[in-house]
Amino acid sequence: MKKMTVVDIDLDGKKVLLRVDFNVPLNIDTGAISDDSRIKAALPTIKYLIDHRARIIICSHLGRPGGKVIEELRMAPVARYLSSLLDLPVIQAPDCIGDEVQKMANTLGEGEVLMLENLRFHAEEEANDIFFAQKLALLADIYVNDAFGSAHRTHASTVGVTKYLPSVAGFLMESEIEALSKVVNRPDKPFACLIGGAKVSDKIGLAQNMLKKVDMLFIMGGMAATFFKAEGHNVGLSSIEEDKLDIARELLKEARENHVSLILPVDVIVAREIKAGAANKEVPVNSIPDDSYIVDIGSKTIKMFTKEIRKCRTIMWNGPAGIYEIPEFSKGTRMIATLLSELDATTVVGGGSSAEVIQEMGLTDKITHVSTGGGASLRFMEGVSLPGVKALQDK
Repeated sequence: MKKMTVVDIDLDGKKVLLRVDFNVPLNIDTGAISDDSRIKAALPTIKYLIDHRARIIICSHLGRPGGKVIEELRMAPVARYLSSLLDLPVIQAPDCIGDEVQKMANTLGEGEVLMLENLRFHAEEEANDIFFAQKLALLADIYVNDAFGSAHRTHASTVGVTKYLPSVAGFLMESEIEALSKVVNRPDKPFACLIGGAKVSDKIGLAQNMLKKVDMLFIMGGMAATFFKAEGHNVGLSSIEEDKLDIARELLKEARENHVSLILPVDVIVAREIKAGAANKEVPVNSIPDDSYIVDIGSKTIKMFTKEIRKCRTIMWNGPAGIYEIPEFSKGTRMIATLLSELDATTVVGGGSSAEVIQEMGLTDKITHVSTGGGASLRFMEGVSLPGVKALQDK
C-alpha cells in the first residue's frame, strides 16, 4: 500500500486518535450488540497500539442522530463490549470534544484506552467543520484511521483532522485497500463480477467500471428488472427505473462490443405478495405474469451461474440475488454465498447486505476477503478516490 500505516510511525507514549467504524447494530432495549464483526475487525490495530505503549483515544459514529444527543445511540454499550474483548478497562468519555475530554486524554497512561462519545452528536462532524476537527486533533499527537467503512465520507473525523496531525492507516484500512485493489487492478483471470441489489442507479458506477475489467458480468436482484425491460420483457409489478433503461441498453451494447459476457437470469421466482409465506412460482424471464413481483433467481439460472462462475479464478460479489430477508426468496443469494465458499479461487465480497449473508451463514473464513466497507467498498470498486484514504500520508 502506498499510504503510511501504524508500523511506519513511532507510537511509544504518544496519544493516538484512532478513528474506527463501530457503527454496529444495537438492541435499543438491552444495548446488546447483534453483530460485532466491525469491532473485532479493529482489534488487531487496537492491540498493536496497546503493545506499543500508545495512549489510545477511540472515536466513532453510531447511527444517524443528526447532530443531536440520542440516548439510545451513546457509545457506552460499545465501550463495555470492547472492554470485554480486550480484557482491560475502556474509559467512556462524556463527549468527544471539550475541556473535560481533553483532561481525560491528557491523563491516559500508556496502553490505556479512552472511548469518545458518538461523533455525530455534533452536526459539525458530518459538515467537516474546521473548528470541530481542530478540537478533535487537540486530543492527540497522531491520527490513525482504521474506519474503512467511513472512508468515502468527507467528515471532520475522517478528513478534517488529518490537516492537523500526522495521519496513517490502521491494519483494517490497509487490508481493505490491498484486497480490493488487487481485485480491481490485478485480478487473476478469468474474472467475474456479480452485481445484485434493488436499483440500477445504486450500481451504475460499479457496472461501468467492472465492464472494463471483467470477463463475465452477472446482473441479478431487483436491478435485473430494468435490464429485462430494456430487452423487451414484461416485468410484472417489479419496479424499474425508466430513466435508466438507456443506460441498461448501453451496458448491454458495451459488453457485446468488448467481448464481455453480460449474463442475466434466464428464469426467476415470482410472487404476488412480498411477504413471508407468500405463494410463489418459477417462470422464464419472458413469461413474467402481470400481477407478480420478481423476488429471486430461478433454478436454471442458478445452474447456469454456477457453471460459469466455476470457470473463474477471481470472483467479486456485491448485492443479493433476490429479496434475501424473506426466507422463501433467499435461495439464489444463499446459493451464491455457498458457491463462493467452496471455490479454489480469489473471492471478494463487498457491500453491506452481501457481507451480512456471508457472516450469517458462517462462511467468512471461507471467503478470501469480506469487506467491512459497505458504501466505501462500492465506491472503491467504482474506481472513485476515497477522501478518507486520500487524506492519509503517503509513504
